[in-house]
Amino acid sequence: HSEVDEAFELIKDLEPSTPQEYILKGVVHASIGQMQDKPEHLKMAQQFFQLVGASASECDTIPGRQCMASCFFLLKQFDDVLIYLRSIKTYFYNDDDFQWNYSVARAATGEYKEAEEGLLLIQNEKFRQEYSYISWLCRCYIMNAKPRLAWEMYLRMETSDDSFNLLQLIANDCYRMGHFFYAAKAFDVLERLDPNPEFWEGKRGACIGLFQMVIAGKEPRDTLRDVLATLRQTNNPQCEFIIRIIRKWAKENGVTRLG
Repeated sequence: HSEVDEAFELIKDLEPSTPQEYILKGVVHASIGQMQDKPEHLKMAQQFFQLVGASASECDTIPGRQCMASCFFLLKQFDDVLIYLRSIKTYFYNDDDFQWNYSVARAATGEYKEAEEGLLLIQNEKFRQEYSYISWLCRCYIMNAKPRLAWEMYLRMETSDDSFNLLQLIANDCYRMGHFFYAAKAFDVLERLDPNPEFWEGKRGACIGLFQMVIAGKEPRDTLRDVLATLRQTNNPQCEFIIRIIRKWAKENGVTRLG
């Protein structure tokens, strides 16, 4: 924060007259807007980037195209971001900043496989430790049917607001993608941290989804042990009902040692 505030103090009275000065003002306003959640600064950044990127002298230069990509990035128009970044990507193969923006835009447009590959190319440790990097990579793992890798990323995190937010992302994305085993694990931890009824409902749905997958032969039967253990963590009459149904099915289908 302090560095960005200092940068703002330096440029706030600057009347830009060259493309570089417009870009500088855009970058500082974008940084303040994103770090301090100030939409008015994001709006100003977007306008500065657009002025440069749309100008006749800069529209076909690399900085001009970067500016248009940044403008569309702030507007969350990621298809347009990709048009501009693709046109200059050969110049930035080993550039972590470029790789980050390009990968996020690809993930935001559903190109999760390519986004995962791009995020893993980033070398800068500062990038890799930021929550935004971790959360985008987790989302890519889940969308690419690698939920275990997302769960392992959560396990490596210190307990914090960020780890709680990541748990919610894992729980909801895994549920949506049908990765019920990890959805149940994530909702179980969430429920223990915060007795929000939504977390119980998510856990119940994930456990039932996992049970249905076992019945359909899409998950190993011994997964039911984990389902029962997860359900027992909740003191709720509905749990007993679901546990009885699972045990009845297991008995009828020769599944033993459920614990």
